[in-house]
Amino acid sequence: MALSCAYLDADAHMVCLAHALSTEKEEIMGLLIGEIDEKRVCHVSAVIMLRRSDKQPDRVEISPEQLSAASTRAEHLANELQRPMRVIGWYHSHPHITVWPSHVDVRTQAMYQMMDEGFIGLIYSVFNEDKNTKHNRIQLTCFQAINQSPEGEAPQYMRIEVPLHIVPTECLGKSSLQSLIELPEILSQEELEAYRRTTHIKDLDLLTKINNSAVYTRSVCHIMEVMTGPLIQSLENRLENNHRTLERLQLEKEQILKELDEGSKHRSISPPKTTSV
Repeated sequence: MALSCAYLDADAHMVCLAHALSTEKEEIMGLLIGEIDEKRVCHVSAVIMLRRSDKQPDRVEISPEQLSAASTRAEHLANELQRPMRVIGWYHSHPHITVWPSHVDVRTQAMYQMMDEGFIGLIYSVFNEDKNTKHNRIQLTCFQAINQSPEGEAPQYMRIEVPLHIVPTECLGKSSLQSLIELPEILSQEELEAYRRTTHIKDLDLLTKINNSAVYTRSVCHIMEVMTGPLIQSLENRLENNHRTLERLQLEKEQILKELDEGSKHRSISPPKTTSV
C-alpha cells in the first residue's frame, strides 16, 4: 500500500541538497530517518550521508553494513529526541540528468519495499541548466515502486509519485548540523580510499605514482575550496546571527523585568480601596 504523502523537514532537505551539490561527476546517496504515522504519512526529520565505496556516474549502492549502522544511529536519535525514529527511505542525486528514476532505481526501490512497504526514495536532479534562463535548475521527486504484473508472473515494477512537502524549521537541528559537518570528512575519505587503491597496483612506474598523488592532492584541495571553506563561513555567519538574537532576547527580557518591577511598585504604593456601609 502506497503512502499518502511525505513531509521533509527543511533542515534535512538542506543537508540532502548540499550532499547532492557536492559533486557533479558521480551520484551520491544517503538514508532518510523518521517515522510513518497511522495515516500512512511519512515524516522525515534527519538524514545519514553514506560514503561511496565505488564512485559511479550512473548508480549507487548501499552495503548491508551501512544499513545496519544507519539503523543503530536511528535508534540513538530516537533516544535523544524521545520519539520513534527509524530508517524510512533513501535519497540519491542525478547530476546532469532527469529527475525521474531509472529502471534500476525503481528495482532498487522495490527491493527496499520488500523489507518495509513504507520505504520511500528521493531523487535530487542537479547541475541541469535551464535552456531559457541559462540558470542551474534543481528538481526533487519522491517515489515508490509498484508491481504491475499479474500474480504468478515475473514482476514488472513502475514508479508511483508520492506528494512531497517541505516543512519549514525554525533552526538547524543538531542531527542536521552534525551531518553537514561530516560531509567534507566523508568526501575526503572517499578520495583517500580511491588513492590507496592505486598504491596497491603492482608495477606502476614513478611518473604514474606522482600523477596519482597529484590527483589526490588536487581533489582534497577542491573539497576544501568548495565545501569546507563555505561551510565554515556559513556556520560562522549562523553563530554571529545567534549572538545577535541572544542579545535582542536579553534586552527584551530586561525590559519585561523592568516593567514587571515598576508594576509591582505601583501596586504596593497605591492606597487600598475602602467601601462604605
